[in-house]
Amino acid sequence: MSESIQVSEQASLADLNPADPKLFSEERILPFFKQMRAEQPVHYCKDSAYGPFWSVTRYKDIMAVDKNHQEFSSDAHYGGIMIDDDIVGDVNGDFFVQSFITMDPPEHGPQRKAVSKIVAPGSLASFEGLIRGRTQTLLDSLPVGEEFDWVDSVSIELTTMMLASLFDFPFEDRRLLTRWSDVTTAEADSPIVGSQEQRIAELMECLAYFKRLKEERRDGPPNFDLVTMLAQDAVTADQPDSQFLGNLMLLIVGGNDTTRNTMSASINAFNQFPQQLEMLRARPELINNMVSEVVRWQTPLSHMRRTAVVDTHIGSQPVKKGDKVVMWYYSGNRDETVFTDADAFDITRKNARSTISFGFGLHRCLGMRLAEMQMRILWEEILQRWQRIEIVGDVERVESNFVNGYAKMPVRIVR
Repeated sequence: MSESIQVSEQASLADLNPADPKLFSEERILPFFKQMRAEQPVHYCKDSAYGPFWSVTRYKDIMAVDKNHQEFSSDAHYGGIMIDDDIVGDVNGDFFVQSFITMDPPEHGPQRKAVSKIVAPGSLASFEGLIRGRTQTLLDSLPVGEEFDWVDSVSIELTTMMLASLFDFPFEDRRLLTRWSDVTTAEADSPIVGSQEQRIAELMECLAYFKRLKEERRDGPPNFDLVTMLAQDAVTADQPDSQFLGNLMLLIVGGNDTTRNTMSASINAFNQFPQQLEMLRARPELINNMVSEVVRWQTPLSHMRRTAVVDTHIGSQPVKKGDKVVMWYYSGNRDETVFTDADAFDITRKNARSTISFGFGLHRCLGMRLAEMQMRILWEEILQRWQRIEIVGDVERVESNFVNGYAKMPVRIVR
């Protein structure tokens, strides 16, 4: 629903629709967020393609909303976690999905628990060798000195291979996972899907594919993959298609979009702040903090949405029951009261791990440690091979107010 409300740089906040996807793809949103934090930290947009909504832009206010699931619901029946209600569909229509992230307690916990053991500390340790081997093989195959697309060749390929392993998904079909991730989060009238009807049709293909896998594994061995976990856990084994598909969409996007865009963001960040790469080479012990800083600086998901279920307040701003509330993580990660020189990419930042990108409270990102591991290994291997990776053409951003990502990034490796 990317009905674009054109906003001049001098427009008053009263006229601003901060959810216009073009503000993100054209990289014009951050100055507006800065103005909102200073003048109207809880801002009301009365007219947009998504209906009226509140924007929460300061770090402390976002944290307060995110932790308060009693007053601010993520339930799909109210519209879920994205500003675009079309993603969950119509509860009374033919298409409606609900995942554990679009559930409130008490339903949320048992469904999240059904899959959470795949990212437990012991599980993560077992993945490290697999991730490193694939990363080494892929990086060694890249054409040094020649132009290629980092997004497709590296970011998508590495994350899609990992996602296929997490699902034990047929490896030759792994790019279907990339496609379904893009379809899930795309604007309904974007070039990615073209219409809500096409989105639904492709997601039904996703459901049919995974239902076959689920049936095959329902009575099989207790393998350590997400499909088997969903098929054999008492809470999720016989869940309706609407919830099975919802959980698939959540796990696919969570395991794919966020990590792949952080991988691309690291290349972008080091090209904009080349002295930081020199520092990382001199002090490789900073690599873990660098990963956190990339996650903060990029903010791979720009927002999460809630719906007020009672009359309440955000700070001093009254909010009515039923109001749509959008927490702009992208803005919170640039809050100058929390992050000094917030627009700068600084791998020595002392509070980089305070990034708001993973959320707070009971919906805090399930796979964040796996994502950090994939990024750490990628850069450990890059530093052993090459001097730098140069962006050599125009970077194409995703036109989305949710996925803060990259569609294309032409690069050349300098050994």
